[in-house]
Amino acid sequence: MVSFDPARIWQVLPGLLANLPVTLAVAGVTVLIGTLLGGIVAWGLLANDKTLRSIAEGYVFVLRCTPPIVLLFIVFYGFPRFLNWWLGIETDGWSRGVFVIIAMTLLFAAIISKVFTSAYSAVPKGQLEAGLSIGLSPFQTFYRILLPQAARIALPNFSSALLNLMKDAALAYTIGLVDVLGGANLLISRNFGNYSLETYTAAAIIYWGLAFVLTLTTQAAERLLTPKGVH
Repeated sequence: MVSFDPARIWQVLPGLLANLPVTLAVAGVTVLIGTLLGGIVAWGLLANDKTLRSIAEGYVFVLRCTPPIVLLFIVFYGFPRFLNWWLGIETDGWSRGVFVIIAMTLLFAAIISKVFTSAYSAVPKGQLEAGLSIGLSPFQTFYRILLPQAARIALPNFSSALLNLMKDAALAYTIGLVDVLGGANLLISRNFGNYSLETYTAAAIIYWGLAFVLTLTTQAAERLLTPKGVH
């Protein structure tokens, strides 16, 4: 019979929290770069040029259909060989977090690009014409009128994409990165498999806390982007 000691959860929790900065750093850099790349891909998806649109669609299709763990292994094992062959760059001294960020950025960009294109397409086309009719340039119309509306529409799906990123990035332990889940597995191995359930429960509590904070932040941002009088 498997024993479960709830008190053990709170004993291992501080040790796992010590690895939280690694988890947050990976997620933060991935979101920053992935959002920029996703914006570029979204621009390609909306482009009138068929070649550019086909390239963007192909990128989204391949990345969204690749399991995150497979993509992570391809980047971790294949990308160093590619760099060595193409540019003669050695990656032996690189942090494992770099490879996690590269893999998760590629995946996040593909997912978030569809969020951006859906949100942009949902904004009434008359908004663009209205902005141009009052003398705004196309860029001013996009920045002042279209972007705030599209951002509010995209926010719920953007939040879901962040939650999925957090779960996918937890796979970093498979290549040896010591983040929250990696620290949990390391602790379990040091305890010779004892208290596995308690340790994983402690890790889950941390991820639940992150998800809760993310949900509150998203709700606050949504209220901020919603014009007064609109519900």
